[in-house]
Amino acid sequence: MDGDGGGAAAGAAAVHHHTRSPEDVFRDFRARRAGILKALTTDVEKFYQQCDPEKENLCLYGLPNETWEVTLPAEEVPPELPEPALGINFARDGMIEKDWLSLVAVHSDAWLLSVAFYFGARFGFDKDARRRLFTMINNLPTVYEVVTGVVKKQSKAPNGSSKSSKSNSKPSKQTNSNSKPAKPAHPKEEEDSGREDAEEEDQAYLCGSCGESYANGEFWICCDVCEKWFHGKCVRITPAKAEHIKQYKCPSCSSKRSRE
Repeated sequence: MDGDGGGAAAGAAAVHHHTRSPEDVFRDFRARRAGILKALTTDVEKFYQQCDPEKENLCLYGLPNETWEVTLPAEEVPPELPEPALGINFARDGMIEKDWLSLVAVHSDAWLLSVAFYFGARFGFDKDARRRLFTMINNLPTVYEVVTGVVKKQSKAPNGSSKSSKSNSKPSKQTNSNSKPAKPAHPKEEEDSGREDAEEEDQAYLCGSCGESYANGEFWICCDVCEKWFHGKCVRITPAKAEHIKQYKCPSCSSKRSRE
């Protein structure tokens, strides 16, 4: 996916012409975020290989079509859009891989916010519009939270089962495609925290690949190594295929093992 630089600007012209509301800017934010999440999770092996320390300064761009690109920074000064962190490839071999990915994730979060609020400034968003945009963005877990599994810290396995428990016919790592995962109950004394608890619970059911929440009827599968949950479609696993998997490893964990 290497190119001649300025990957993020590729979709900027269309955004400039059509985006005027916070909701439109948020859609652009969400699409770029989805692309970056793919690079750092399901496509992590390809991303790792492309960040060659022998190459020049490289940047990770999330694109408006939910894809990603590792390429040189924009040549124009100033660039059409804010630029991502420069030279992520130089740090790759000097760090533990998970720490390097976490670092890229943090910088990616900062870049995504800067692009969104660049559009907000360009389109003259007022105080209420900026608040609306930030609220929508803030309701999604950050790239860092998804990549590091922070959103899973207090989670329970869907269906309310633990990792070690087994159902009669299927391993607990597979959710019932016809039911929504049961959410863990909180003690009565915590009821006053209301919204905060609800947000924490919602974060417990976020796909480790796309970061989106569980929807009724969707098939999910859990990685037996990192214990993150994934939409079956995000990791290309069908319910029928899952029936024959004794121990499932997500793309990220599989690629780590292959490099050890």
